[in-house]
Amino acid sequence: MDTNTSTPAATTSASASGLLAGKVAFVSGAGRGIGAASARLFAAEGARVLLAARTESQLKKVVAEIREAGGTADHVVCDLADGDSVRGAVQRAVELYGRLDVAFNNGATGQRPGPMDQLSEADFDDVYTVNLKGPWLAMTAQVAAIRATAGRGAIVNTSSVGSLLANPALPAYGAAKRAVNSLTASAAVTYGPENIRVNAVAPGTTLTEMMREWDDRSPGIIDHLNSQTPLGRAAAPDEIAQAAAWLLSDRASYVTGTVLRVDGGMWA
Repeated sequence: MDTNTSTPAATTSASASGLLAGKVAFVSGAGRGIGAASARLFAAEGARVLLAARTESQLKKVVAEIREAGGTADHVVCDLADGDSVRGAVQRAVELYGRLDVAFNNGATGQRPGPMDQLSEADFDDVYTVNLKGPWLAMTAQVAAIRATAGRGAIVNTSSVGSLLANPALPAYGAAKRAVNSLTASAAVTYGPENIRVNAVAPGTTLTEMMREWDDRSPGIIDHLNSQTPLGRAAAPDEIAQAAAWLLSDRASYVTGTVLRVDGGMWA
């Protein structure tokens, strides 16, 4: 399955009555996979979208697709491990569109599969810097931007079903994502009184480049995971994007502090 698979709703022009109509959205990790699918969907649902990632060529391609479909989007190169880069990227959304309403912190890095004692200290540090420090940096900047402009809003972080139980194949990645769950809950309690909702999505097996790289290193892992999934298949990136869009929308106005499993029933 193509990792850029999208539903018809994600390729139509932005609608004034869309799920995210009138909102300004920030999406990290937006050059490929779930992030790219989300940027396309958010724009199709009426948001003006700023895409952020490290690889500018990927960002430009997705922005061009969104504009061709009638949406509004721009991009900024951003390194999630660098605080100044993250703060600058969030501020760029305000500079371009005058406000920030919603943010999807999807950018992440994987780890080489294997037991925890076989992971180098440098690789461990990289996983935690991008996957935990990155969302912390982003949420801090996003809360400040929402406060200063829209006054209320919503944030969604990408977790993983691999954070919910033991994860011997990806121990550092799973632990970092579990920490993201805790950070999400803490932020929800802290900023709820300001009408800023914070949630997370926990995807199951999803056909992203990261998932395919894992399957290359551990042949058959996608088939194995699908055998453990009641729906019997992996998700397309757009299916995760749909969940994030709902959580960011006003239709989820009473939902905060939740880690929403989007896993085909894997942990049911």
